[in-house]
Amino acid sequence: MDDLSAAVAATPLPELNLRRLLCPLPVIRLEQYVAAHPEVTQLRVVATDPGVKHDIPVWCRMNGHRVIALSEADGEIIQLIQIGSL
Repeated sequence: MDDLSAAVAATPLPELNLRRLLCPLPVIRLEQYVAAHPEVTQLRVVATDPGVKHDIPVWCRMNGHRVIALSEADGEIIQLIQIGSL
């Protein structure tokens, strides 16, 4: 495991499970989660659709959030998101 993978895995944050969901559902579920949990400032998102590597960063830029880290392991894409960072 590289340093980034270790940092993402070790960070104790709420986790949004988007495994086995295909576009556009991961972004829709992320948007719903952020709207329903305004107290969350950082979030770990775990998905299996490779499209999230592009789609979630774009959604973040459009909505004032930021992807802090991205890691891939065992077919899962893990993104650490800063909510409301812009």
